[in-house]
Amino acid sequence: MKDSWQWYRFVPVTLVMGTIFFLSHQDGSRLELPQIPYIDKAAHFLMYSLLSGSVLYSFPVYLRQHHPERTGIVTILFCIGYGISDELHQSYIPDRVASMSDLIADLSGAVFTVILWFLLCRRRLQHLPGNK
Repeated sequence: MKDSWQWYRFVPVTLVMGTIFFLSHQDGSRLELPQIPYIDKAAHFLMYSLLSGSVLYSFPVYLRQHHPERTGIVTILFCIGYGISDELHQSYIPDRVASMSDLIADLSGAVFTVILWFLLCRRRLQHLPGNK
């Protein structure tokens, strides 16, 4: 087997997911954000960007290199699935609600990171000897 799944590559995914869950579990009256327009959407974007980066890292190098499109799609689907479960979880927390705009911010962060990763991979491949 070329590059097997290594358990330590899942540690960042678990930490980011745990952080998202912890923050989602805070009731609305205790969660204080600065009074900056759209700061909550920026926080969603950032956390799901981190989540997608950690999910990409969890894939074996072989899969990332030989199947980048599939890896990216699976990463986005995983992040949106977690985002949906996060919004459902929030709907049961006092003073919190599920929000489609939060889910869009989650998806945007995940897609942004996957596209950035894909472009960096493509650029790296173009600079390898024999690729012009």
